[in-house]
Amino acid sequence: MQAITVRDRDAGVGGLSLTDLPYPHAAENDVVVRVHAAGFTPGELDWPGTWSDRAGRDRTPSVPGHELSGVVAELGYGTTGLTVGQRVFGLADWARNGSLAEYTAMEARNLAPLPADVGHTVAAALPISGLTAWQGLFDHGRLTTGQTVLIHGAAGGVGSIAVQLAREAGARVIGTGRAAGRDTALGLGADTFVDLQNDRFEDIGEVDLVLDVLGGDILERSTALVRAGGTLVSIAVPPEIQPENGRAVFFVVEPDRARLADLIQRVRDGRLKLVVGDVRPLSEAPAAFARDGRRTPGKTIIQVAEN
Repeated sequence: MQAITVRDRDAGVGGLSLTDLPYPHAAENDVVVRVHAAGFTPGELDWPGTWSDRAGRDRTPSVPGHELSGVVAELGYGTTGLTVGQRVFGLADWARNGSLAEYTAMEARNLAPLPADVGHTVAAALPISGLTAWQGLFDHGRLTTGQTVLIHGAAGGVGSIAVQLAREAGARVIGTGRAAGRDTALGLGADTFVDLQNDRFEDIGEVDLVLDVLGGDILERSTALVRAGGTLVSIAVPPEIQPENGRAVFFVVEPDRARLADLIQRVRDGRLKLVVGDVRPLSEAPAAFARDGRRTPGKTIIQVAEN
């Protein structure tokens, strides 16, 4: 099979290449998925799991990408709940080969059934972004009706979903990002949008929750905006400063089959719109890594097979 692989940690994005790999083995409780569409996170080449397995052993050449949508091609021993030929989508393990490949082996429990009326390209944009948005807002941020949430990167993969979920929950939503994302964020339900390049987001006043996907100076400056009893949630880096009389949380998204099923139903109902940006073939995945997020709002998707 063909896959995008990386061998040299120091080479960065320049070390990504399209190569031939053996067909993956389905271990106990695994499935092999024929990948139709896949998503990736630009920073994952810095993740320890990209380079070593859970025992710390080198696992290069490794396949990046951890979001996928496709069809079950094979069941491992003891696997139940899924069938060969079934349409599925989900979140692959961080420390195993990922989704930028024609076939991927992964735990069956990390996959959810994909309804026939949702395309693979759309479904591949949901797992990391959707679960991160939900877990950040509600599991860690404890957002409730009537509160105010500041969502950085509101037109991006995570942010665009978070805006819609927060709005549906009855929160007041303030989004930030590049000026090019203003219309996207407002169209998805943000009450206000702040251009991070030209405006001061500190002028919005105190908020109950900050959901940060950017880190750096934006994260540090956001700390002062959290009102007493509020929460700062970051997926970029662990916050170094705690809000006064508030909480600061850093988390890594966790697979959740039941939540994926709930989120995909929202997509079917029209309650949740996924913002898909560039769609590129597998051969262009290295270039997509290099330019992700620089041209269009939304999630870049790699189309591996025809839908």
